[in-house]
Amino acid sequence: MRLGHWRSVGIVVAGAAAAGWLLADATASLDAQASRPAASSRPEAAGQAWPTWRGPLGTGEAPAAKPPLEWSETRNVKWKVALPGLGKSSPIVWRDTLYVTSAVPGDAGALKFSLIALNRGDGKEKWTRVLREEKPHEGHHPDGSYAAGSALTDGQRLYAWFGSRGLYAVDFTGKVLWEKSLGQMQTRNGFGEGSSVAIHDGTLVVPWDHEGADFVVALDAATGKEKWRTPREEPTTWATPLIVAAGGAPQAVLSGTNRVVGYDLASGKQLWQAGGTTMNAIPSPVFADGLVIAMGGFRGSMARAIRLADARGDVTGAPAQAWTYEKDTPYVPSPLLYRGAVYFLKVNSGILTSLDAKTGAVRFTERLADIPNVYASPVAADGRIYIVGREGTTAVLEAGAAPKVLATNVLNEPVDMTPALVDGELYLRGAKHLYRISAD
Repeated sequence: MRLGHWRSVGIVVAGAAAAGWLLADATASLDAQASRPAASSRPEAAGQAWPTWRGPLGTGEAPAAKPPLEWSETRNVKWKVALPGLGKSSPIVWRDTLYVTSAVPGDAGALKFSLIALNRGDGKEKWTRVLREEKPHEGHHPDGSYAAGSALTDGQRLYAWFGSRGLYAVDFTGKVLWEKSLGQMQTRNGFGEGSSVAIHDGTLVVPWDHEGADFVVALDAATGKEKWRTPREEPTTWATPLIVAAGGAPQAVLSGTNRVVGYDLASGKQLWQAGGTTMNAIPSPVFADGLVIAMGGFRGSMARAIRLADARGDVTGAPAQAWTYEKDTPYVPSPLLYRGAVYFLKVNSGILTSLDAKTGAVRFTERLADIPNVYASPVAADGRIYIVGREGTTAVLEAGAAPKVLATNVLNEPVDMTPALVDGELYLRGAKHLYRISAD
């Protein structure tokens, strides 16, 4: 479900969005930069932002953050603020502000589809913009919400995606610059919507897989005008696109039940395809060292690593398909790619597997005793991996070839959403509140 199937859950649903760009990290080597999504030309430091739900690299890593190791309701919680309505989207961070989406009850069953800006220092609301008010045409999964897609920013504008309720470009004061409607989705089993959108170099990529006519569409980020639209043949999908710009012309990679596909970002032309992940495709793909890794784990298990340098036409097999792994893959949480390893959870449980990202060799599989259920996607910073359980408990592990739990932190609130890591802070959205966790 990314879930949301739920993204953020990325309920995921989820999950929120993998970014097609990143903030330039002046300390990164040229080799490291070549393995990441395309860098922005803006001079912001990587530690100043978590611009999409999977972070500045689109992998779950915060390259410059140093968040706390330990916290509780009474320790290292800088602030805790109630959020209106219901949203299963993750917070994003840009400079001194956090942004979250929410569906707030209105009159006669209508919902106010809202983008909320909060001050990073004290959690106080800066502004709320109601982008659409209407009664949804269908329901959602019990664990999902009508605000499942996370916001994102390219440093020029904010973008809020509510699926059938539209895509909106907003400036940093909350002024709506443009809006785009693509119709109404009819999701599988009425599970609801949950993908986020992706952006690179002025192009937004919007997935539209449902139980009707499917397509992926590219929009001009400045105007909302359509650049291209390419038909797809997939059942409902909740995975967010990944845009990869290393080593060639930028391309958008979309996971799906039937196929994993790479599209030319400039034209929408299909460049390659591989076999699919599993039914109810939710986890978003990741990329490093020339490999796209896509996976799914509903009624089956599949992880595929595709070598983009060799990806032309049907690549279901060697040499383009570098490896596959058919065990313990995730249903809702997206994988984490960190320091040459890919980390993922079995279905929606706290059973963590780590593979060597280049070879697919198993490094370990370990059950996290205090994390029985998971929707949030794992994140990493400062040599640590953070895994948030649905009950509000977060396990912090040392990144390495063997699992080592450094801390187990408990909040008194369920959590389905992926955290944001910036500087010395961790932002965590629970069922009712948004937390800033920091030592200062």
